[in-house]
Amino acid sequence: MANKSKYQSTLTTFNTNEQVRRLRTYGDRLSDRITALAGSSGFLALNTVIFIAWILINTGQFGDNLIFDEYPFGFLTLAVSLEAIILAVFVLISQNRQTKRSEIRSELDYLTDLSADAEINAIIGILERLSDKNNIDISDLLSDLETTQKKIVREHPVSKRDLEE
Repeated sequence: MANKSKYQSTLTTFNTNEQVRRLRTYGDRLSDRITALAGSSGFLALNTVIFIAWILINTGQFGDNLIFDEYPFGFLTLAVSLEAIILAVFVLISQNRQTKRSEIRSELDYLTDLSADAEINAIIGILERLSDKNNIDISDLLSDLETTQKKIVREHPVSKRDLEE
């Protein structure tokens, strides 16, 4: 049986996917499904078949009695335009949702980072207390840590341009 520490970890973690899933509305799910369908090769194939059949029927290939939208296919143009408008709106809705998901994930990542930072600071505090109690010099380790942190910030700067992209 494993020994249980009297000190429990306080690190809080977040399942960002679950948080995002929990916030989805019916409209969000609908727009995601429609966008996924419209962005598929099956949808492209179905539209191609419909357009070819429409043109063949309305050019009299199957008999003049089936023609319902004579050349220049005004009704087809209207239908395609309406389809494009509706699909564009659903794509925009899905893109807006993706932006919101990214913002939520960023916020949750930030909260996790803050929590991890607090726990790391506590661990460093414990290390310092132990080293003081046992007369062990850890100043070189803390100096190395500070140097590494400065190097990371220097090699991975965030500029105003990065925020605008």
